[in-house]
Amino acid sequence: MIIGIGCDIIKVERIQNAITKNSCFCEKLFTPAEIEYCSRKANSAQSFAARFAAKEAVMKALGTGWDGKVNWLDIEVINSASGAPSIKLTGGAKEMADELKVKNICLSLAHEKDFALAYIILEGE
Repeated sequence: MIIGIGCDIIKVERIQNAITKNSCFCEKLFTPAEIEYCSRKANSAQSFAARFAAKEAVMKALGTGWDGKVNWLDIEVINSASGAPSIKLTGGAKEMADELKVKNICLSLAHEKDFALAYIILEGE
């Protein structure tokens, strides 16, 4: 059963500008593992933007939006050995998902030159 759906799209330039203007931007929004992963990419802004969109999409799917119940660092995009992305929840995001009885999180990421997109489906019993 689908419990929630979230989608977000963002201009890569917006994330690039935020990174350039605010030296603490990445540390406030991304886990150390996400920062390490994205920083290794040739166009790191695209990878950061896709992860930002994923976090926004998760918040939408949980029904919270960005309201303080869920922290940016509570949502982490991780990659399997094959490179497939998935979501790991901790803190308030995990508590909310547990309350909603989320059993599985489906994630799709896409990016091209100017935009990054994330789509989330929360599945339950």
